Parts: sequence; structure tokens; C-alpha cells
Amino acid sequence: MKKFSIEAAGTDGIGHSFIINPLSKLQYQIFNDQKQRLATIELDDQDPEHCRQSLDCRIDLPLLNAIRERILYRIHSFVK
Repeated sequence: MKKFSIEAAGTDGIGHSFIINPLSKLQYQIFNDQKQRLATIELDDQDPEHCRQSLDCRIDLPLLNAIRERILYRIHSFVK
């Protein structure tokens, strides 16, 4: 899968745009519009509600969860 863009809203209710760079089947880098890396997450293939985040994550947990949901949606929409 190639880089793709998503929009996700945090607790502030404002939508934010992100660029997602897949590193592997389960690992993704998250960039903002200015192409600054904000985090790397690893999805849990056993539990889609869970993910591991990088130590240098600069995204709050509610927004990170929204991003995770959008990534999962994107992955599953391409599989069908």
C-alpha cells in the first residue's frame, strides 16, 4: 500500500488532515500537512481496538485512536 491521506477529529471536534506512510502490514508513520512525523503506530492484528505507539508520539490518545480507526477503515475498504 502506498502513502494515503486521512482526516480525523480529536476531542476538540475539529478535523485534522494526516498523511499515513505504511512501513509494513501493521506499522504506520503519521505525518501532518507540513510533512512532520508525529508518531509511528503498530496495529494489533489480534485486537483491532489496540495499537502500540512510538515513544516520540506527539498526538493525544483520543486523536490517535481516531487516526487508528481511519487507518483500519482504509485497510478494510481496500481488501473488499
